[in-house]
Amino acid sequence: MEKLTEPKVIEIGKIADPRGNLSVIEGGRTIPFAIGRVFYLYDVPADSSRGGHAHYTDCQFMIAVSGSFDVVLDNGAEQRRYTLNRPYRGLFIPPGFWRTMDNFSAGSVCMVITDNPYDEADYIRDYGRFREHAASSPASFGEK
Repeated sequence: MEKLTEPKVIEIGKIADPRGNLSVIEGGRTIPFAIGRVFYLYDVPADSSRGGHAHYTDCQFMIAVSGSFDVVLDNGAEQRRYTLNRPYRGLFIPPGFWRTMDNFSAGSVCMVITDNPYDEADYIRDYGRFREHAASSPASFGEK
């Protein structure tokens, strides 16, 4: 798979079966990195938001396994909103983007796959510090 440097919605695909559909994610094939960690968010109240940080080096892939939610990405100069609402489609997020998730539907589950195990030193949790980092190391959305 090609190396990605910009956010991108990726079709995971599905194997349709009358007994239930199946989607498969393989590191380096379905998503553009080896899998280092998987976590998921659930029971998020409808009026809550999650995220509110950026990463220096981590890549992430987010999927609405159930229900729906929005992901707002910010590169320090502009913002884009992505709605995730299908378990066979996810959003690749490279490092350098501030991310916030909101508009969680009832029963939604957000699964996040990252390329590295958890490391607090990789997080930028202060928006002012993120803006400074973005000014010195800009991330691009690419084409619309």
